Amino acid sequence: MAVINIVKLAELEGTTRFDAEYYQPYHLELIEKIKKADNYKIIRHLGCQVVSGPFGSSLKSDAYKDSGVPFVRIQNLENFFINDDELVYISKEDNDRLKSSQLKLGDLVFSKVGNTIGVVSMITEDISNCNISENNIGIKFFPNVNTKLKIFVLTFLNSELGQRQILRRISGNAQPKLNIADIYNLLIYVPENSLLEKINEIVLEAKKLLDQSKTLYLQAEHLLLEESGLKDFEPKYELSYNSNLSRAFGMNRLDAEYFQPLYHDLIKYLEKNIELKPLRNFLLKLQKGIEVGGDNYREEGKPFIRVSNLSINGFVEKDQKLIEEKIYGRLKDVYEPKLGDLLLTKDATPGIAYVVKESVEGIISSGTLKLTINEGDINKEYLSLCINSIVGKLQIERDGGGSVITHWRPEQIKKLQIPILPERIQKKIASLVQNSHEARRKAKSLLEEAKGKVEEAIDTSSPDSRLF
Repeated sequence: MAVINIVKLAELEGTTRFDAEYYQPYHLELIEKIKKADNYKIIRHLGCQVVSGPFGSSLKSDAYKDSGVPFVRIQNLENFFINDDELVYISKEDNDRLKSSQLKLGDLVFSKVGNTIGVVSMITEDISNCNISENNIGIKFFPNVNTKLKIFVLTFLNSELGQRQILRRISGNAQPKLNIADIYNLLIYVPENSLLEKINEIVLEAKKLLDQSKTLYLQAEHLLLEESGLKDFEPKYELSYNSNLSRAFGMNRLDAEYFQPLYHDLIKYLEKNIELKPLRNFLLKLQKGIEVGGDNYREEGKPFIRVSNLSINGFVEKDQKLIEEKIYGRLKDVYEPKLGDLLLTKDATPGIAYVVKESVEGIISSGTLKLTINEGDINKEYLSLCINSIVGKLQIERDGGGSVITHWRPEQIKKLQIPILPERIQKKIASLVQNSHEARRKAKSLLEEAKGKVEEAIDTSSPDSRLF
């Protein structure tokens, strides 16, 4: 049913937006709800400056360094905190040249383009002073703004109250985007000091758990490498090398990347120390996902889990597509992940392995495989770590070489060489991985709790709860 809402010309916000979607009743009701709270402010009145990344700068990939000043790109952004897995660095000289986009401890950063709009992260001690890419917007707080207020603003922007305001201000059709002016005028509810204290406590505890989760996973990886004899193995790519034609025909590969000596060295290094077995030895069943087609995406429904929605830590909601209940009901018996299934990506970013630990109502896409493993022969968590580690990554890199969009074929997947460690070591590694996931789960729960408290506070604010 069509929704009709009449807005007077005098009520347009600065007469800068005339599109009807911007003035949908549910948007206006949210704004009115925040304004009715006892204490709210426009974000620019909180003591901050909103800046954009260096548009048109020379900071392309050839300027990235292995060390130096952290350079935050949109792929590093996650709700609340930066993911440093793919963090790159720039030189001090480049950073000095780009002073306006420098951020420091406690500042906020979020994407201004594409499907990552709305993901807001804080610069924490593990990142510290940094710079941001041209696709990001930063909120630079003034020195007199206390940390608790910064963390509250972070939580508010990640809550429904902030997300709906941010997403409302998106402009552009082919490429959604945000502008600095869009952020300057966001409304922020400022609560009583007791809630600031509570939110601060919850978010810091969540960050502690996330750090603990990362440490546990690294311990599991280090134990795998140590027990496999790879502790001192350093990958070195050769600039030039040769291989005979008979070997190329035998492998049915003519692309040079496949014969990079590094890949051969890895297997040879492993074989010196440990037994290797192909993945097929542990497979009971391999189920490929399905494509439903973009025409079947809906505003509401069940998740259609694509490759971008899976990580080594579990499911990722960023840019989640939905399908209608009818399609889900028809496909779920075959394509829905079940507790204990090992999911494995095979396209675009192949080799992401995850053992399902939570109930999911959704369908996996054709870029993901659902593996049933013979648990009497190998520990599933141990197996997933092997695939996610350098042991799996280098083999997958070899198999996918020479392609613009990487595809890891099932016959290649079955040949993946897995180091076979003693059962007690497998269990120890699996325990570290499971504890890592549990710490992350608790952190996620705490962050949801923090957002919930912010949303509840709007309805219970009182005149005596002022911060300023």
